[in-house]
Amino acid sequence: MVDAVKGSGARRGYRSAQRAEQAAATRREVLAAARALFTTNGYRATTIGDIAGGAGVAVDTVYAAVGRKPVILRELVETAISGTDRAVPPEEREYVVAVRRAVRAHEKLRLYGQAISAVQQRLGPIFLALRDAGVDDPACAEVWSTIAARRAANMRVLAGELRSTGELRDDLTDEAVADVLWSMNAAEYWDLLVRQRGWSPDEFGRWLGDAWARLLLR
Repeated sequence: MVDAVKGSGARRGYRSAQRAEQAAATRREVLAAARALFTTNGYRATTIGDIAGGAGVAVDTVYAAVGRKPVILRELVETAISGTDRAVPPEEREYVVAVRRAVRAHEKLRLYGQAISAVQQRLGPIFLALRDAGVDDPACAEVWSTIAARRAANMRVLAGELRSTGELRDDLTDEAVADVLWSMNAAEYWDLLVRQRGWSPDEFGRWLGDAWARLLLR
């Protein structure tokens, strides 16, 4: 009897794990379809029905797996930043850990430039779609503003870390340093140089690290 109970529990656990994996796979399909449509056709022109068709699922499944269009767009932004299937807090991201472990300011900026180049290859197109959607969609405008403010706050933290190395220029406040970092790590800056001017991602990453060092350090 005990063995039978154990076996029954094992089967339930297996089925539960299967369902969880199926749900995760469906979520990935929905997000992939939405990303392709948002960045190709635009946010406004894309319907939930389009996303469902692209993912090969029912409309109700799109809502159940992710949510409404603004929620889908935010999830795309968060997963693009983290490079995983879920949002990851800044302090837990691999590149943030690497930057914090670096001792010299030059090394911190070099690592951060490389990281931003990698992130923007995933994030740039979808973040620009979010910006454009925010023109006439209040929910998207709120997401845009929230993430922009979060980026600025994170850059103030990085400015403080750079200040602690003793290598920052004395004539720049931490707020000014944060603003320079914030403006140059933006999707718009990546779009100008990589997409419009044809820089390679590696060139862009090296440029960021070198430009920040020349602008901000002694």
